[in-house]
Amino acid sequence: MSPVVSPVPDTGRRITLDGSGLRTADVAALAERTARPAAPDPKALARAAESWETARRLAATGRVYGRSTGVGANRTEDVGAGDAAHGLRLLRSHAGAIGDPLPGREVRAMLAVRANQLLAGGAGLNPAVITSLLAALDAGAHPVVNEYGAVGTGDLAALAQTGLALAGEHPWHCAPGGHPPAAIPLDNNDALALISSNALTLGQSALALDELRRLMAAALTVAALSLLAVGGSHEPFAEPVMLARPHPGSAAAAARIRALSGVPARPAPPLGRIQDPYGFRCIPQIHGPALDAAEALDAVLTVELNAAAENPLISVEDQAAYHHGNFYAAHTALALDAFRLAVLQTARLSTARLAALSEPDLTRLRPFLGDTAPASSGVMILEYAAGAALGELRAVSHPASLGDAVLSRGVEEQASFASLAARQTLRACGHYRHVLACELVAAVRALRLRSLEPEPDVPLAGAFRVAARALDARMADRPLTEDVAVAGALLDRLAEV
Repeated sequence: MSPVVSPVPDTGRRITLDGSGLRTADVAALAERTARPAAPDPKALARAAESWETARRLAATGRVYGRSTGVGANRTEDVGAGDAAHGLRLLRSHAGAIGDPLPGREVRAMLAVRANQLLAGGAGLNPAVITSLLAALDAGAHPVVNEYGAVGTGDLAALAQTGLALAGEHPWHCAPGGHPPAAIPLDNNDALALISSNALTLGQSALALDELRRLMAAALTVAALSLLAVGGSHEPFAEPVMLARPHPGSAAAAARIRALSGVPARPAPPLGRIQDPYGFRCIPQIHGPALDAAEALDAVLTVELNAAAENPLISVEDQAAYHHGNFYAAHTALALDAFRLAVLQTARLSTARLAALSEPDLTRLRPFLGDTAPASSGVMILEYAAGAALGELRAVSHPASLGDAVLSRGVEEQASFASLAARQTLRACGHYRHVLACELVAAVRALRLRSLEPEPDVPLAGAFRVAARALDARMADRPLTEDVAVAGALLDRLAEV
């Protein structure tokens, strides 16, 4: 299930890249074409140009990995100063990504990240590459990039395909009316400097974070509707409860439920049952870690988006090339793994609430929210459907950082698999959307059957109106496939309530 609206290019909003201030939300906007790049910051572009000149001088007078030497296990082999084809050979040999071509938004995210990283001024790359990447973004063009070719130590294959496209040797995909940038010459100093980056992984991570944050916000709205449908207690969301165990995410989740439902910081206990099942009572304790994990991932990605992590680092100040391991993406892989596991917990809680909505003891309605027909099944099948989607989400939540690889004749003896973690996190979006959509269908149905709506002056009332207008009101047993699809498409709107 894809996001609700296919973004329309917005030529009014421009984002200036400067190598230091790019945010994950900016990457998503450039990738979705809801914003376009402005001309790069002049000081940053000048910094990149000085880095390029420094790198060329260093490679001409000494051994610099990937410029005057081979790469990987070939690092001990020198490249002659007159071997002008070394750079193109390196790009051609590394442009062997396999699998399906990636969606345009993922490749555009990569282009935005790589252009900004180059503006940080440590790559020693021809600044014409930066302007070409930005021209492609502005025109809606992206190179054809295949899915597999990295293990979390640099997106070598994807960026080599990009390099060949910039040189005019690899195909582009263009939006209607768009065109690729003119081909530019690349030499021995431009090949490794371009591909020594995790830009694709970071771009995919930024897109996944952006969508999952919206879905997590929608999940709290849906949870508040379910809480209302079962007449649940707001005591678990009381401010004193949160102050007694002050995790920021838990406090934010509780405050969000209170604000949606229009309840005070110290809500009165309800009449009837003393406490609700975990699906309602533990929302702050389970959604809170996911909110905290999102913040932690955002912080990691923000560092990486603005980092000069290329190997070697070209230091203009020192007039030196520092060989290092900053390309190893362990921070990113671990943050992505933790984030997916945290999101998975909130999805499990959604399926628990879905099951609760089928219980007459909680809803005072017929089992499975059935209508008056004998043995009506109502929303029974949604538990199975949500369970299947949850199973898929659980599968992609397996930590990618548990992977291992020994490559290039043993000289690269470990891998972070951040690239896999990014793809898994993108795939988690659709599965999570399905789970939440099933709960939304059941919550709205329960509220309708109880002739119950949120108080008209609270934000939750707006969410209910949006959902009730879009969802089929028929209660007779029937296929609910379309209902779930409609509900999934509503989630982005509910995130904004």
